[in-house]
Amino acid sequence: MKQSLFMAEMKAIVTNRKLLIPIAAVLFIPLLYAGMFLWAFWNPYENLKELPVAVVNKDKGANFEGEKLELGKELEKEIKKSDDFDFHIISEDEAQKGLKNLKYYMLIEIPADFSKNATTLLDDQPKKLELKYIPNEGYNFLSSQIGETAMKEIRASLQENITKTYSETIFDKIKQMGDGLAKASDGAGELDEGALDLSDGAKKIKENLATLAEKSVQFSQGVSKAGNGTKELASGASQLHSGLAQLEDGGNKLVAGGQELQSGTGELAEGISKVQGGLHTVDEKMGALTAGTEQAKAGVQQFQEKLPALTQGTQNLATGADELNNGLNQFEQQLISQLNSGMNQQLEQLMPALQQSMTPEQIAGLKQQMAQQQQQMEQQVKGAVGQLRSGTEQLAAGSRELNGAISGQLAPNINKLNSGLGELQQGQQQLKAGVHELASGADQLATGVDKLQAGQKELVGGVGLLSSKLGEAEAGAAELAGGATTLSNGFGQLNEGSSKLSEGTKQLADGSKQLADGTTKLEEGTNELHTKLEDAANQANEVNASDKTYDMVANPVNVERDGINKVPNYGTGFVPYFLSLGLFIGAIILTIVFPLREPAVRPKSGFSWFVGKFGVLCVSGVIQSLLAIAILLFGLKLEVQNVPLFIVITIITSLTFIALVQMLVTIMGDPGRYLAMLTLIFQLATSAGTFPLELIPKALQPIHFFLPMSYSVSAFKAVISIGDYTFMWQNAAILGMFAVVCLLVTIIFFRGMYKRQYGHQPVTSEQ
Repeated sequence: MKQSLFMAEMKAIVTNRKLLIPIAAVLFIPLLYAGMFLWAFWNPYENLKELPVAVVNKDKGANFEGEKLELGKELEKEIKKSDDFDFHIISEDEAQKGLKNLKYYMLIEIPADFSKNATTLLDDQPKKLELKYIPNEGYNFLSSQIGETAMKEIRASLQENITKTYSETIFDKIKQMGDGLAKASDGAGELDEGALDLSDGAKKIKENLATLAEKSVQFSQGVSKAGNGTKELASGASQLHSGLAQLEDGGNKLVAGGQELQSGTGELAEGISKVQGGLHTVDEKMGALTAGTEQAKAGVQQFQEKLPALTQGTQNLATGADELNNGLNQFEQQLISQLNSGMNQQLEQLMPALQQSMTPEQIAGLKQQMAQQQQQMEQQVKGAVGQLRSGTEQLAAGSRELNGAISGQLAPNINKLNSGLGELQQGQQQLKAGVHELASGADQLATGVDKLQAGQKELVGGVGLLSSKLGEAEAGAAELAGGATTLSNGFGQLNEGSSKLSEGTKQLADGSKQLADGTTKLEEGTNELHTKLEDAANQANEVNASDKTYDMVANPVNVERDGINKVPNYGTGFVPYFLSLGLFIGAIILTIVFPLREPAVRPKSGFSWFVGKFGVLCVSGVIQSLLAIAILLFGLKLEVQNVPLFIVITIITSLTFIALVQMLVTIMGDPGRYLAMLTLIFQLATSAGTFPLELIPKALQPIHFFLPMSYSVSAFKAVISIGDYTFMWQNAAILGMFAVVCLLVTIIFFRGMYKRQYGHQPVTSEQ
């Protein structure tokens, strides 16, 4: 039954020209994509010699080492020999006009100072050679990129030629340098002889300066000793002058002190006279003071006798205050009780009259008011009694404190006071006797002071005479100190000069030693210089450069390109991309010309319905694959690593794309076909068929792993160029999983659609 439905679909296609012709045409779609596009871009670099390029030479040339240098013409010759492009050496106006009129794809201009800049290598500011490259990118962008690569090759060739020219010049200069080194070697020999004579003279200077330095040291030591003696003389004279000055100053101070002592003695005599009068007055008043002390002692004794009665009275006062405080508590309770009882009796007496004139509510309110008044009166009584109680408590406390003070402090202190007055009385008796003796001594002191004043007058006169003589001696000592200082300063300067002389001669002697050593080294250095210059001259003259040497300097590095998995041309590299694209486009167009839902006959089941449709698509996909393979292998001569595996991968890719497109279009119709086109667009951008995956935007890179064309491109690369069949089968397996998932979804859809359309109809025996 499955085969009959498939055959019915095939019969419907063969017998219907409107269906057969479009399907047959669609079978060639992958061939057109894979064949036509790849044929057009199979190897475009073979035809670069047909690409017109304008060249303008404006170089004016330059003189270099006495020769005419014209690099512009040399470059013209190289360009004419080249087959890289179709070069046209023309004028600037013609080139600009041709570039604007799209006659040339690019313009190469050789500037006027091209050769001149090549001669500035040894200048302070050398200038680089410049070539102007003007592409017409709007005409064709890829041609500008190809031209840029060609310009790099031209620049490399120019660099090699220019470096070769520089190398020839440099080696010529090396030969000239060898001649100069030989002359320099001869001069260094003469310099060596002069340095030897200079060394001998320096040794004699060194010996004489050493003797001079030794004698200058002895002279400096003698001057130093004489200078030390003058310093000691100046120091002694200065000390003498300073001592006499201090002695004169002391004499003046002694005179002034004697005068002040004389004045103080007068004041002392006057003070002693006053003390004498005061002591006599005190001696006379001591009797009255002793009598007053006796009266005070008698009063204290009387107060001491009254202290017991005062102590008992304060104690009784404290006891009475405590009893009064206790009575106040009883009085407070009795007063509150009597007031409450009286108010209650009055209320009971008035109650009969109140009951007649007032309602029960008013009587209750009156009782409540009286209760409040009783509480207020009770609070007032308690407050008043509390204040009275506080006062009695303070009175009791104060009485106790007063009793304690009298007993504990006042009584002992009164006893001490009485005892002290007794002792004071005895001291006054002793004081009276001492004052009497002091008055007698003051009389004797007054007599001695009078004698002291007379002696001081004679002392002041003698000290004044001594002070005047010391002034004359101090003036003489000052003159002596000044002369000694002048002499010391002179010897100091002489000593300093001799020290500098000694130091200078020593430095001169040391310098002569260094001079001698330096001239010796100079002689050795000139000798070595003569030898080295001679060797350098010989080596420079031995340099013999040839054309091979110049070529080595100009182009020291050769780059050898040895790649793996070589791709012979552009077309081979693009086959995985364009073949995948053609097969996917073919799958989409098949859904346009072949109905994916309407069966040719009534299906027996959903699965037979699916097999009928997919069978036709499968046959079409295989035919598409084989046609594309034929044109690639036999028409474009595509070279692959394994032809049978290439055929297998092509068929797997075609059937995977057909399964995906069938699922989308069968389930959604035209929206599914639109979704298939969107899938194709995303695959073209993310399949890494042209640029590497890493070069596309990062936002698109994750999409690469979810689309089948990414794996078909990788599988084709493996079987065409790489030869890694393990990698090929890995990608083929992923394509197979895509196909299986899509086919299962399509089968489920057909089964559901079969139940909706034919589930209620009986099955007939129609084929």
